Amino acid sequence: MIFIAVVIASSLIIISPSTCIPPPEDPIHCSNSTTSCTITNYIGAFPDRSTCRASGAAYPATEDELIAVVADGTRARRKMKVATRSHHSIPKLACPGGEGGLLISTKFLDRVLSVDKEAMTVTVESGVTLRQLIEAAAEAGLALPYSPYWWGLTVGGMLATGAHGSSLWARQGGAVHDYVAEMTMVSPGRAADGYVRVRRLKEGDSTEINAAKVSLGVLGAIYKVTFKLQPLFKRSLTYMQKDDKELGDEAIAFGSKHEFADLSWFPSQGKVIYRIDDRVPSNAVGNGIYDFIGFRATLSSALAIIRSVEDIQESTKDADARCLSGKLLSSALDSAAFGLTNDGLTFTAYPVIGYHNHLQASGSCLDSASDGLITACPWDSRIKAQFFHQTSFSIALSDAKDFIHDVQTLVALDPRSLCVIDQYNGILIRYVTASNAYLGKQEDGLDFDLTYYRSKDPAMPRLFEDVLEEIEQMAVFKYGGLPHWGKNRNVAFEGAMRKYKQGEEFVRVKEEYDPLGLFSSDWTDQVLGLRGGLMIVRDGCGLEGLCVCLEDRHCAPGEGFFCRPGKVYKNARVCRNI
Repeated sequence: MIFIAVVIASSLIIISPSTCIPPPEDPIHCSNSTTSCTITNYIGAFPDRSTCRASGAAYPATEDELIAVVADGTRARRKMKVATRSHHSIPKLACPGGEGGLLISTKFLDRVLSVDKEAMTVTVESGVTLRQLIEAAAEAGLALPYSPYWWGLTVGGMLATGAHGSSLWARQGGAVHDYVAEMTMVSPGRAADGYVRVRRLKEGDSTEINAAKVSLGVLGAIYKVTFKLQPLFKRSLTYMQKDDKELGDEAIAFGSKHEFADLSWFPSQGKVIYRIDDRVPSNAVGNGIYDFIGFRATLSSALAIIRSVEDIQESTKDADARCLSGKLLSSALDSAAFGLTNDGLTFTAYPVIGYHNHLQASGSCLDSASDGLITACPWDSRIKAQFFHQTSFSIALSDAKDFIHDVQTLVALDPRSLCVIDQYNGILIRYVTASNAYLGKQEDGLDFDLTYYRSKDPAMPRLFEDVLEEIEQMAVFKYGGLPHWGKNRNVAFEGAMRKYKQGEEFVRVKEEYDPLGLFSSDWTDQVLGLRGGLMIVRDGCGLEGLCVCLEDRHCAPGEGFFCRPGKVYKNARVCRNI
């Protein structure tokens, strides 16, 4: 069958890291240089599929230029939002609202300003990418110990959304913001201040830095950040596969045993891939590199075929084909060691031992120079490629076992029901620790990350839509899961601020820093609980996670999808194919 060949090809038709490929497109598009602009995210569509418009865009390249931009915007009482070079957040965090707003790009605020080997710190501008940060630290024999796995994120973007790595061992914390020592924030000011305030925040001097560490972009524009680092070290990484029968008990214990542990769970296959990942002595032999296959450049023609097959399987509701595709792809990734090599060229055996900076993150599809889009990152919105939803939330350790059991009970009703996530490497489970950031993690827990098919037609329901919706609502409402600020559909943010002990203090700081709300928008006010309207109730709203369905019209009754209660979490209301 054609889809079998396509799935195998998707794991093999990968361009080498040295190949020249097109850089990501600037998310800001202006019809006249820097006026009449729009902005979108990296997959080309916000959760509500609306077009975000702004009357202008600014590209400051220095601190003084950034200060001038914010002052001018404040003087004009103009809505402003900071945008990164690739906008890797799915929600509308960078949309100023209305059509008269200003987009402030950090594209040219991309310099490493200083590295202090003795103090073990690095200071960078907010547009610096994670890759730049890792490389600058490593050149000085230093390391940021925990980070996301995708190195295309910027410092400002990571701090706006609370981006994190995976570890229960992190005494200081397992998120990037937990290693912030100092920060410069440029916010609106009074006329007497020249319409701008430049705040130099330092850990230990004021608790306000705890609001700025995870800011959602509503406190102002970050100019620079100083991170506290550690000496560079080596790691040893091995992937091990087991069945998922004891996952509820094993998940927590596993994170306690291995510093950089994570899990990839395939519930429909009944298997889990355990990442055994720990520090080892610096004299351990090995020069391993992790160039994750899913982050490599791929032939655009192959991506188009893969997407077409996925569209066909979804439109024909072919669950068996989806399951077979998922098994073939996950097996191919496993056989290729997910992109690990022992020496930078070939994989011979586990464990893979290498320096931390070569294993902690990757993203070689960003290595740039144009080839006319013959190759691209797998989700590049300029071509026919991956188009998906992401649902990501953290569950407290004390509740994780019960949540996992509920998911297993739900999947047991039809074991094919979560094959739809297998093509996206299953459910990624990472370990997170409590943070002093007001909008950071509130306690130690497990972070569950689900990526799954999204139709280009918002009125088209998905295969086993009800199961994914029930898991989403179960996590957020039954278990009080905290949403990842840079991912998720609207449903995941409903009532979120009530789950943060210092939520009111965050709002107080926001109102002090930006009393006119110039860096806020309707969407951020809704997420922060300052106004209603987060749930967008209209025909078909349940299909896209814009609402929890209450009536059949919120689903797709013409396609046979009706609003029904959950099967395990009875309080859920989901769109089910009847």
